[in-house]
Amino acid sequence: MVNIIWILLTLIGIVFAMVNGTMEEVNEAIFKGASEAVTLCIGLISVLVFWLGIMRIAEEAGLLEKLSLLFRPIVNKIFPEVPKDHPAMGYILSNMMANLFGLGNAATPLGIKAMEELKKLNGGKNEASRSMVTFLAVNTSSITLIPTTVIAIRMNYDAASPTDIVGPTLLATCFSAVGAILIDRWFYYRRSRKRKG
Repeated sequence: MVNIIWILLTLIGIVFAMVNGTMEEVNEAIFKGASEAVTLCIGLISVLVFWLGIMRIAEEAGLLEKLSLLFRPIVNKIFPEVPKDHPAMGYILSNMMANLFGLGNAATPLGIKAMEELKKLNGGKNEASRSMVTFLAVNTSSITLIPTTVIAIRMNYDAASPTDIVGPTLLATCFSAVGAILIDRWFYYRRSRKRKG
């Protein structure tokens, strides 16, 4: 559906540019945007490689395992339907750790694996389970200690102090994570009451 929306937006934009006689500006914007995208990607790659390396060192040193143990009791309460020793729990914790360090790209494959395992727990149904909905809410609003990608973008555009974003990001993501969990629980209990009533 999203692909169709993007195609429609692109076609409407091109038709509008043709009617208004601004195709030259559209072509210029396309090539300038493509050039900037490549430059931005190269800048992001270097920072992501650095932080993935740091994550690998933390993993080898056992830091990630200790962080996972620290977060496990909280995660067990957020996902009560998931057995403690189930592979889904490991993927959920790994996804949360990657998001904690602002590695959204590295967190995505872990999130997909977590969803696959949660789907198995749900009996392979296409309808989302409570845990799947909760995981989506937590993953989307996760707490971020170091917003790696944002810092990389700010560095790429020569920000005076690229790391100024760390404090506000931590505060904002704490509020968003708590808000997401509270809203998720509110909708769950509201739906449970409707089923009983």
